[in-house]
Amino acid sequence: MEYGFASPEGKASRDIDHAVAYVKELFCDNSGGHDAEHTLRVFRTAMVIAETEPDCDRGIVALAALLHDVDDHKLFHTANNANARAFLAERQIGSGRIEKICSAVNSVSFSQNRNKKPETLEGQIVQDADRLDAIGAIGIARTFAFGGEHGRTLEETIKHFYEKLLLLKEGLNTEAARQMAGPRHAFMESFLKEFSEEVGEIGEVDIP
Repeated sequence: MEYGFASPEGKASRDIDHAVAYVKELFCDNSGGHDAEHTLRVFRTAMVIAETEPDCDRGIVALAALLHDVDDHKLFHTANNANARAFLAERQIGSGRIEKICSAVNSVSFSQNRNKKPETLEGQIVQDADRLDAIGAIGIARTFAFGGEHGRTLEETIKHFYEKLLLLKEGLNTEAARQMAGPRHAFMESFLKEFSEEVGEIGEVDIP
């Protein structure tokens, strides 16, 4: 399968193809912001960042990005990366490499790694890619999709921008990600300003 960037070849390429098929099936019924399209965007972004980091292992970046949500505690009741490990073992990936992939996966979550920089370059890249998908126009859309799915009001959803999304740009690890984040962050700030102004206008109307 062609992905539009330099990807690993041989068995590594086939492992990526199988991982893409796996996440498409696993997330086929999710419409709350953690769907297969989110995973694929994170994968593509991670691989773009990886091209600017020649010292990284692109095979680990690819599989960690594709599997980063398959054991998310908000979505699955698994322990110790059970879904990721089962998939990787089925693909006959070595135990040492599995541990590196799972280490990168475990460094992604904002709630569990709020101010913690991933120890590996691969983890830093995947964390950046995931956080980039949480900001900008896509981040806004995902935030409201998740809020609606969980019965949150508009006001409750807006609070999430101030509690998390506006903090993400400053915590990015790679230069490529920081450059990508600038316009997305600015777009969120513009959106929030417009939202606040429109809510204020409505609040000033005299209702008979």
